[in-house]
Order: sequence, then C-alpha cells, then structure tokens
Amino acid sequence: MEILIIIISAIFVNNIVLTQFLGICPFLGVSTKVDTAMGMAAAVCFVMAISTLVTYLLQYYILVPLGIEFMQTLTFILVIAALVQMIEIILKKISPALYKALGIFLPLITTNCCVLGVAIMVVSKEFAFGGEAHMLNLGESVLYSVAMAMGFGVALILFAGIREQLELSNVPKAFKGVPIALVTAGILALAFMGFSGLV
Repeated sequence: MEILIIIISAIFVNNIVLTQFLGICPFLGVSTKVDTAMGMAAAVCFVMAISTLVTYLLQYYILVPLGIEFMQTLTFILVIAALVQMIEIILKKISPALYKALGIFLPLITTNCCVLGVAIMVVSKEFAFGGEAHMLNLGESVLYSVAMAMGFGVALILFAGIREQLELSNVPKAFKGVPIALVTAGILALAFMGFSGLV
C-alpha cells in the first residue's frame, strides 16, 4: 500500500511539472512532437533514477556525517552533471543505437531542474504512512524518483499530443505557437489539480 501511495502521489497528485512547476523548459521546448517527448521522458527517467541513488548515498553517508549539509545543492549539481557525462560516454561505447536514440536529450538533462529538484526532495521528503511520518529509505527514494520521472513523462507526452493536434486546428492568429501552448499547459495543470486530495 505504501508503494502505491508513493507512485500515485508522484505521478498524479504532485506532478513535477504541472503542480510543482519544475522542468518547464523541456516541457515547453521538447513537446512539439510525441516521439521527441517520449525520448526525453525515457532519458529523464533513466538519469533521475541513477542520480537519486547516488545523491541519496552522498547525503546520508558523506554530507550528514561530516556536518556539511549546506553543500547539498552544489554537490548534487556536480554529481548530476558528472553522471550525465559518464552515462553519455558509456552509452556511446556500449550501445551506440541507444546513444543515437537519446541524441540531444542526454546533454539537455544536465540543465533540467526537475532532476535536481527530485534529488533534493527525496532527501527532505516525509511521507505519512499509517498516521506516522517517516523519511524515505533508499528503495523508496529510487521508486519515488522513477515515479516522478514517469509523472514528468505523462505530462510531457500528453502535452505533446495536444500540441500536435493544435497544429492541425484553426487557432486564432494571436494565439498561434507559444501563447496557445501556455494556455493549454494551464488547462492541463488545472486538470491535474483534480487529483489533489486523492492521496
């Protein structure tokens, strides 16, 4: 039951893009086609899971014991950037096909604020299970980050599908392009607000 609460909360109730407004740049920039949105969602899920695993271990086995929690943000940024570079190099050698499929999305993730946001949320998030609040353990943290990445993917793919339909629609000239995209994003965010109170 706890796992289900974490997943539903991360994907729908606290959607990283539509309720917490993190990752807006790729949400607006990469959402013109469903194919590119799916590629970005997969890349974010992969990087977010690995970066959460590493940053969680760094937080609780290095920063907290040394009493240097104030270095958290800087450390996490450096770790995420280094991880993305390492993953890029490894993928290029081991799986050139996957590297080509991810293409430009992998370097874009380095500057995606939702990856850093989730890494910080994971080490500070308290969930209430059975009326008692507790910090997430390592397994729950990785699960939470994957679910947050899935929420990012759901929002991105939905938005990309809507934007593809809008290209075929007769939109007033003043609303074409970014204005109608922002209006659509606002309506999508209102729709996701309907999930609040679910968990």
